[in-house]
This record gives sequence, structure tokens and C-alpha cells, in this order.
Amino acid sequence: MKVHIAGHRGMVGGAILRQLEAWRARGDELDLVTRTRAELDLTDQAAVRAFMQAERPDAVILAAARVGGIHANDTYPADFIYDNLMMEANVIHQAFEAGVTRLLFLGSSCIYPKAVPQPMAEEALLTGPLEPTNEPYAIAKIAGIKLCESYNRQHGTDYRSVMPTNLYGPGDNFHPQNSHVLPALIRRFHEAARDGRGEVTIWGTGTPRREFLHVDDMAAASLFVLDLPRDRYEASTDPMLSHINVGCGEDISILELAELVARVTGFGGRIATDPSKPDGTMRKLMDVSKLKGLGWTPTIPLERGVEETYRWFLENEERVRL
Repeated sequence: MKVHIAGHRGMVGGAILRQLEAWRARGDELDLVTRTRAELDLTDQAAVRAFMQAERPDAVILAAARVGGIHANDTYPADFIYDNLMMEANVIHQAFEAGVTRLLFLGSSCIYPKAVPQPMAEEALLTGPLEPTNEPYAIAKIAGIKLCESYNRQHGTDYRSVMPTNLYGPGDNFHPQNSHVLPALIRRFHEAARDGRGEVTIWGTGTPRREFLHVDDMAAASLFVLDLPRDRYEASTDPMLSHINVGCGEDISILELAELVARVTGFGGRIATDPSKPDGTMRKLMDVSKLKGLGWTPTIPLERGVEETYRWFLENEERVRL
């Protein structure tokens, strides 16, 4: 089978590629096709068409996306909606034009309304207003789900969608302003411990709760869903509500997360909060009963995963400092 992984240099795409390479090493007959952004700009329709027509993969995993934390989403809303819409539309349509019948689209938990009941079930999609700080990104991800569903309904394709909770792990973005909360905290506490500072201030009140899933668990879940027999996948979903949540089913407050990161990085000072900065959605916990019912559960506990991620950060600090 020829599989194209779009976004293989990103955190999630890289984890999926590593797992597929491990499958191939065990004897699976897999032809893994990748392109860097310099080699293939997914926002360029003509370039994506030429690539798909030339390669004609059997399956496509669409893990490519423009991603970032609250600050990045709030600062670059046009970039986030445009780039993600273009990537999704180009890859999904040109995959169809090239005869690809199997595709997996990776979305985000931010697709759900701001005031959605917790935990967030798949059925909550489009039931209320979105969180303003990342609405453009969320709209693009919802569009990706609906693209997959629409091609399935009109053309009989087997295009599936998985919605991950907050992800972290090797290959994450540790930029001091544009990263997600967990890698941002790892870098901030690491530097504070290294420099002997007595206090670290975190954004917001520290009370919002978030769920975190290690990227290797996300990769395993993605391949599990892609590999499900079609009749089993369709029996567990609806043609117009076909996405599946992926998470661990447990959450933690941002302040508790900061305390965990402080322990892991060896920071012994005071943790302060800055209520003048936005909290974002107060709670985002995924209802993962559907995926659990299909037979998949995560294997990496949060503290162990943070320890592994911190080790990766230390080993790659010079490369991720920018």
C-alpha cells in the first residue's frame, strides 16, 4: 500500500510516520510518500494536483496544518483560516481526483462550542458559538470534517476524521509566544530553573482545565481508526456526523499542569498567575466513549509523557530555541 503522510515534519505527522515505519520494519508492505513544505506547498492547488496525479497513493493521512496557541491564533486569524482551508480543500479534492478512496483527516477539539457541556461529545458539533480566540482555526477544521463527509456522500469515498484533544510530545513547538500551553510551560520553567529565577508567571488565572494526550498515543489512535473495517466505522458514526474524538478522558487545571512541569524541570520557585491574560475556554474535556467502545485507549500517563517530552527538549534544545 502506498500511503502519503501530509505534514510528516509536524509533531503529529512525524509520530504517524514513525509508527508506519515501525510497521514496515516488522514486515508490512508499505510505500510511505512524504514531501517537505519546500517540495510541495499544500496551499498551491496546481502543485497538489500534480503531486497526486503523479503519485496516486492508496491512502492519504492529512496531518498538515497551521497550528499555534492562544496568542498565535489571536494574532494571525487570517493566516490560520486561509492556510488551513486551502490545505484541506486542495489535499482532499485532489486526492479524490487521483482516485484515492481512503483518507484520514486530523482536526482539533476546538471545533466544539465555547459553552458546550462537558465532556464534549461528537454530537455537540455546530450546536453553539465557538471560542473567539481560535474561531478561524476551528471553522477551518470543521470545514475539513464536512469536506470528508461530503465526498463520502456524493462519491462513495472512505474519508474519515479524528478530533484530537491537546497534544504534546517530541517534535512540539516550544516557541515562547506561538506555542501551545504545555510546551510553552516546559520552556519557561526550564529557563527559570536554569537561570535560578524565583518566580514564573503563567497566563490567565490558572483555573481552566485541559486534557492532554501524548502524540504517540494520537498516532496510534489515528492508525487504529484508519485501519477499522469500513462497516464498523460507519456503524459507529453518522454520514453527517462522522468524526471521532481522541483523548484520554481526564483533564487537569493549568495551575496543576504548571506545578507538574515545575517538578519535572526542577524549578523550585513560586508560580504566579496573570489574570489580565486570556484564559480561553474554561474546560475542554473530550468524550472518548465512542473510540473506547471501538477498542482503543491511550497508554502514556501525563507525568511520564511530560518527562519524556522534557528529555526530548533537552536533547534538541539548540534546534528548538528559535
